[in-house]
Amino acid sequence: MLLLLLYSLQGFSQNLSLKDAVNTGVANYGLVQAKGKYAQAAQETVKQTRRDYLPNVNLSAQQDYGTVNGQNGPLYGLGGLGVASSGLPLANQNWNAAFGALYLANVNWDFFTFGRMKQRITVAKADAERQKKDFEQEQFQQKVRIAAAYLNLLASQRLVISQQKNLDRTQVVLKNAATRVTTGLLPGVDSTLASAEVSRAKIALNQLREQVKMQNNELVRLMGVTPTDFAADTTLVARVPKAVLTDEQPNDSLNPIRQFYRSRIDLSNEQTKLFRREYWPTFSAFGIFQTRGSGFNSNYATDQNSYTQNYADGINPTRQNYLLGVGVTWNLTTIARSSKKVSTQKLITEGIEDEYKAIDLQLKANDDAANARMDFALQNYKEAPRQVRAAQQAYLQRTTLYKNGLTNLVDVTQALYTLNRAETDRDVIYTNVWQALLMKAAATGDFNLFINEF
Repeated sequence: MLLLLLYSLQGFSQNLSLKDAVNTGVANYGLVQAKGKYAQAAQETVKQTRRDYLPNVNLSAQQDYGTVNGQNGPLYGLGGLGVASSGLPLANQNWNAAFGALYLANVNWDFFTFGRMKQRITVAKADAERQKKDFEQEQFQQKVRIAAAYLNLLASQRLVISQQKNLDRTQVVLKNAATRVTTGLLPGVDSTLASAEVSRAKIALNQLREQVKMQNNELVRLMGVTPTDFAADTTLVARVPKAVLTDEQPNDSLNPIRQFYRSRIDLSNEQTKLFRREYWPTFSAFGIFQTRGSGFNSNYATDQNSYTQNYADGINPTRQNYLLGVGVTWNLTTIARSSKKVSTQKLITEGIEDEYKAIDLQLKANDDAANARMDFALQNYKEAPRQVRAAQQAYLQRTTLYKNGLTNLVDVTQALYTLNRAETDRDVIYTNVWQALLMKAAATGDFNLFINEF
């Protein structure tokens, strides 16, 4: 029966190593891929921000048909909806219309902004670094999640094997009891009790199989693959991690989670500097060259018949102008607005710093708990084989006595239960050593401390 179980776990399941599970999950998991794309997008934003420093170069051309009646009086082009028809104010309205055209090239450049443009680039770089650190910490946490799911699956699969052994033993007891009841050496109640133990063992085995399936599906989800039954590598539980035998301590400052929160603080500080630079004016250089064409002749003011409606004559440029200049703009009310941006950003920075302190304390507490868990796990690792050997001996003694009629089935059942519990404890304890190491790696941020064992 045990051979059939092992064959079912290995023959109809895909063998999966821990490293393969981690590598597949990091490469396929959607959230990790998404944050990788965000990090790439942030790098492109840095390039775009650098190009924002380039001058604006605008080309424009328009060809129109209309009248040129003018009128003395003030006018403001509210919303840019005014019509810029140019002509002398005549005594009467007329409807003479001709073609006209305007062609221009405009260059303007904010060449000095008291460091605002440079600071925008710095902010973009800080945001790119934050996105990168977010991607790295997501990769790290995904590795930890996959490793934890893998160890849980491994423990459950080992428990299935132990429970199958227990079922086999209960069936042997039932067979012996049934034989002795049939021959009249034992009362019929022994067969009934043995049958109940077999049923209980089958139920426990089915519950563990259900647990294996659920944990297998969780691993499948984290790996981002289609549903597949995996067989975990059981060889790792036969040894103690080498890392626990050395005194080398990881560098906590390299923890990806800590680095992510530090990058958020750095970004907020750079954003505050940018808001401060908004207090100052902007110096701009500009240049314009334009040429115009018109179907109205130069003497149209004295002779309203001096125009042509010929399209080619109207759009042909005949007058040119250029303009060069330097200007400064300073919106003084920006100082009042930006000062509130600065105070707001300072509070955001303080909030992120508080988050960092909370995360730092949590990671330190997790590290301390991982060290304690590792100590207890190693002590239990040494005791587990002794417990199993003692339980096996007790079970052998009770079954031998039972076969010779020197004890009752209750004593055999108790020994059976003790052996099953010892084997279950052993399977859990062996896995707990590796789970403690994984907890240590998660707390310190050094996943290599764990994965280099494989």
